Amino acid sequence: MFDAIAKLKEYIEYQSVSADSAYKEGMGQTRDFVAKMLGDLGLSVEIVNTKKHPIVMARRTGDPSWPHVVIYGHYDVQPVDPIELWETPPFEATIKGDRIYGRGAADNKGPQMAHIAAVAELLEENPELPLRITFLIEGEEEVGSPSLLPLLVEREAEFREADFVLLSDTLSPSADQVAVTVGLRGIAEMEFELTGPKSDLHSGLHGGAVYNPLQAMAEICASLHTADNKVNVPGFYDDVTEVEDWEREELKVLGTDDTAYAASVGVDGLHPIDGYTPLEAIRYMPTLEFNGMWGGYQGEGSKTIVPSKASVKITCRLVGNMKPDVIGKLVADTILERVPKGIKAKVKMGHSGVPYLVVPPDRPNTPAGQGEILANAFRSTEKAVTGVFGKKPLFLREGGSIPIISDVKRVTGLDSVMIGLFLPEDNLHAPNESMSLEVLKKGIQVSKLVLKDVAGV
Repeated sequence: MFDAIAKLKEYIEYQSVSADSAYKEGMGQTRDFVAKMLGDLGLSVEIVNTKKHPIVMARRTGDPSWPHVVIYGHYDVQPVDPIELWETPPFEATIKGDRIYGRGAADNKGPQMAHIAAVAELLEENPELPLRITFLIEGEEEVGSPSLLPLLVEREAEFREADFVLLSDTLSPSADQVAVTVGLRGIAEMEFELTGPKSDLHSGLHGGAVYNPLQAMAEICASLHTADNKVNVPGFYDDVTEVEDWEREELKVLGTDDTAYAASVGVDGLHPIDGYTPLEAIRYMPTLEFNGMWGGYQGEGSKTIVPSKASVKITCRLVGNMKPDVIGKLVADTILERVPKGIKAKVKMGHSGVPYLVVPPDRPNTPAGQGEILANAFRSTEKAVTGVFGKKPLFLREGGSIPIISDVKRVTGLDSVMIGLFLPEDNLHAPNESMSLEVLKKGIQVSKLVLKDVAGV
């Protein structure tokens, strides 16, 4: 019998930080662990080499008339810093009560394990299950999935044979209220460097005569939002689409407690765009966020200088029909237009992804001709989640971005069924990451029911 918790413990203990070359050996060990685990299920395994971290593909073939599901996940994880805030070793899986702790427990090794375990149990129970399955487990999701899009393009014909993608790399609001994500914000990333004098200057000898790059950066950044938190970039909102009434009704079921939300993130008040609640702003509206600013002296004590350089990292979350290249250019052009005389600016664009939206069946705006197997998967998910978790799932857009999901849709035509199996308290990307074992067990049962239903057994 497949022991999902034992496998997850072992999985977590492989050190798979894709962003740091010091973890190259751990990445290789993790890849091999995933390949063996899937191979032991009787699947045909292929390691697809890339410029950085290979992709693991595992297939269960069968009669071409059988439905075909692609199950997506990633074996890489975020860095563990700040290590001093971890209460347990990040790469030693630790079970405390109903939780398993360790880097990757919730993002994405635990939720991914729900689907692997579901397939393992289904094939043990029914070796002749009439379902074709392709696992697609990458090692670069946490660094923008640079190798996955080329694979999709190269193997477009193969993927177009499938009916939908199943994954769990999204959020649910609580352990008894599952969210099925139907929309993801896109992203456009960029970095700006402002340069003033050719070197740091003595602030007593030159301050007041030479434009300080830090001052220029602060002035430009402050100009990019209005007082009501709208992005102050001409054309920024041109391709934002309206939200459907049924989506607003789903969000109302979730309920809102702005005071509790503020307390949960440790602030005294919230700052949504004018005219939207915080939850609406997160799910339905675009943003422009400053992710980091630096320049000048950072050490202990003081150093009285006019610094030579200042830099800022910016990401924009996108919705509707917004395109990252268009938004990137709009923001870059706006910043360059606002650079004062005496300052030079340099722009470096980062990774990007377009927004994604899928409409479940039986909605007023469900696309005509939606595939029956995809529609059945959504209906089966609603039925399975209701039966296992005790509440109907909410079909919600999410504020985060998984750029590869929109790439899958654009290249292969496949839509995704995204069942949220991590929770706000799971500390994704933070110290003391964990996952509820109860949610994992229920997630396995949901995945089994959905796959059985899709297979028609």
